[in-house]
Amino acid sequence: MPDLLDQTAIDERLSARHPDWAGTTDTLRRSIEFADFRTAVDFVNRLAPRCEELDHHPDLALRWRWVDVELSTHSAGGVTEKDFALAEIVDELAAAMPLAG
Repeated sequence: MPDLLDQTAIDERLSARHPDWAGTTDTLRRSIEFADFRTAVDFVNRLAPRCEELDHHPDLALRWRWVDVELSTHSAGGVTEKDFALAEIVDELAAAMPLAG
């Protein structure tokens, strides 16, 4: 089972590499506003196979042109390095797609 990260470790990683995310010891969260609904759906479709590769499945909420992503290693009971690995993928995919404004 992966080791849980404490709040200090989470805050350090977020500020250093993931400024668009917020997090507690339970969950990492990011809301992404895409250019339109179709792009938001495309993002989810591109993310899904990457999640399968990692065997790590986020909670996703799709609404109009927004996707809310929540990461937690449920089997460990909170945030682990596995969540940050998936956050990196989320950030890479989002950066390659048209965002709002």
